[in-house]
Amino acid sequence: MGSSDDSGRSATDVITYIGVPLAVLGVLPILYNTFMTLNALSRIKRMLRHSKLTALTRSDVVNRVIEVELPRYAVRPWDRFSDRAEYWTLSRHPSNIPGGSWTTFNWRTNVIGLNTQRVEYADQLRQPQVEVAFDELVCYLLDLGAVPDPHGWRLLRSTGLWTPVGCALMMSPDGKEKALSIAPLDGSDGHLSLAVTWAGPWTTRDSSQLPPYWVRLPPPSPSSSTEEDQTPDAGPSSDSQSVSAAEADADSKSTEPIKPSSATTKPSLDSARHHGTTASLHPITCQISTDGIVTALSDILPLEQSTLDLDTLHIEHLRTRSSFPSTPTFSTGSWFASAATAYGTSSQTILWNYRIPDPILSFARKETVPCGVLVLLDVVEEAKTPEWASTGRDRGIRGGIAQRAVAVQERLRRENEERLGDMRERLRMESQRRDTRMMEALQSPKWDAKLAAEHNLAWLQKNGHVPAELGMKEVVGTLLHRMVLDGQFAATLCRMLDLWKAWAENAGMRKSDYAALAEDQTTFAYATLLVAIIKDTSTALEGTLAMDLQECLRMWRTIRLG
Repeated sequence: MGSSDDSGRSATDVITYIGVPLAVLGVLPILYNTFMTLNALSRIKRMLRHSKLTALTRSDVVNRVIEVELPRYAVRPWDRFSDRAEYWTLSRHPSNIPGGSWTTFNWRTNVIGLNTQRVEYADQLRQPQVEVAFDELVCYLLDLGAVPDPHGWRLLRSTGLWTPVGCALMMSPDGKEKALSIAPLDGSDGHLSLAVTWAGPWTTRDSSQLPPYWVRLPPPSPSSSTEEDQTPDAGPSSDSQSVSAAEADADSKSTEPIKPSSATTKPSLDSARHHGTTASLHPITCQISTDGIVTALSDILPLEQSTLDLDTLHIEHLRTRSSFPSTPTFSTGSWFASAATAYGTSSQTILWNYRIPDPILSFARKETVPCGVLVLLDVVEEAKTPEWASTGRDRGIRGGIAQRAVAVQERLRRENEERLGDMRERLRMESQRRDTRMMEALQSPKWDAKLAAEHNLAWLQKNGHVPAELGMKEVVGTLLHRMVLDGQFAATLCRMLDLWKAWAENAGMRKSDYAALAEDQTTFAYATLLVAIIKDTSTALEGTLAMDLQECLRMWRTIRLG
């Protein structure tokens, strides 16, 4: 009996009862890794599908590694005018994957590379950050209604990449939630890393409101615009106005036979004339970039109905022209962009784009206008200026009286000859007096542009060049409006500014400079208003939130958003 039991426990039975379970136990880790890998891969694919992301996935079930290849994008906001639906609405499929906060908005995207990640679990997956221009991002959020956080921008300006993670740069309109904050630097390659959050109710602005980097220029009043049209120096020079003048001349000769070529161009001429005339009666909105004016739109239609293709005005005469450092003059575009930036900048301005050249800022801060010259031009009474005329002039007049007494005795002998001599003497004395007064006026104490502009504004109002009820800034707005539509006026005004700047940098005003001012005094008065606005702006925003924000935008042109 015992021998039969021993024969039943063979080596095969031992292997079967012991070896098989051990083999199964050895395979279980592989099966477990396979199950967990496939489960994680399924979750990753579901996350990608839910976020509407296209990715290439590969898995290694033995080593429990999942490889995900996602595209990297450069993005920018949609156009505010031609793509309003995408610009003002949020994305319908925002990503829930970490690093994908940028998918809250609709963007124009461009693939710039691929990002490969090797993960073990689904929650380790990260969506690649996108590259976006910092100024475009801030401009977009401000346009939607976000509010800058002064503390965050000051901290970012002072500490840079060491700014604590989570520090808020932009807040929701109610100031309770973070809209733009500092994100971890993982995968940012040394770039500034930010995260964005937004909700539909936070959008408090719409297309009818003026976006950042834009300025609205008011039209002149009907009375002042009529007077400007009658002045000889306000002739049209822009394309639309030149066409209008040609068409008006053609209409006056309507009784003459019309050539086929004229008939062919008449509809376009009528359209140009109507467009130019209508634009002069409505406000103009201008976009000012880092290089000067980019676009000018006539507000014939509300801003939310405007399109760049239909409403763009001719602005080639206002383009900024690059000049050599040795050239002392600035282009019309530089003067216009500087004045428009100053006009649109106030203590409430958060964001502006064009940086006024340092030579123009330095010129605007100087005292360059001799007060005696303003007296000679009848802009200000001499009693309101510091004493600048010498007493030697009075002694010269008394000496002339004594000489005339001697001339009376001589007149008995040579009456006819002395009459001519007396006339020449009076003319000489009068000429000497004028020359002396002129030299004293040129060397009189100098006033800054702001004080000169205040007196020139009163002179313009007194002579009917501008309405009496308008202040200095309102008048500057109408001048900029006219510069957009009238290229000859813009060129004349900027030549006067160049002349003024030249004598300010070259030992003061000369007789030839005074002659140019006296010949076109109205233009000089307009020029003082523009320089005064630039001077006010040069010191208005020092040490404010706007300065911190602008400095940060200059330090980081492109950032990573995730």
